Amino acid sequence: MKSRLLVAAFGLSVLLTGNIATAQMQSDTATVGSKLQKIDVKTGTGQEIAAGNNALVHYTGWLHDPLAAKEHGTQFDSSSGRPPFSFTVGAGKVIKGWDQGVVGMKVGGKRTLIIPPELAYGARGAGGVIPPNATLIFDVELVGIR
Repeated sequence: MKSRLLVAAFGLSVLLTGNIATAQMQSDTATVGSKLQKIDVKTGTGQEIAAGNNALVHYTGWLHDPLAAKEHGTQFDSSSGRPPFSFTVGAGKVIKGWDQGVVGMKVGGKRTLIIPPELAYGARGAGGVIPPNATLIFDVELVGIR
């Protein structure tokens, strides 16, 4: 199993977990499995989304696997080839990791969310596809706000 290292210097947190390493993580991040991690892959230039807005996103969902490339294990869902997925941010209609994870994104932005079980499906898992207590990774692109 690959080791995890959290480095904090001058108030900047950098997380190295296997293949994921970035200085763009939010300051509230910690090791996988303890808190939501938001990694901005591309900063958008459009309107910024906030709670109460209707988000239009494209996404791909993966099971976390520390031994896989970019720690993206088995893919379990994707909006690829479909219209963007729509949800009201903060309304509790999606997992908590999504409600919290997209806030602050700008249209055109891409973000990787690493969501611990307690902000995803927890001990129950989901639909025979997501096992109990699974950490999930979502690659999300904010394509619009209504």
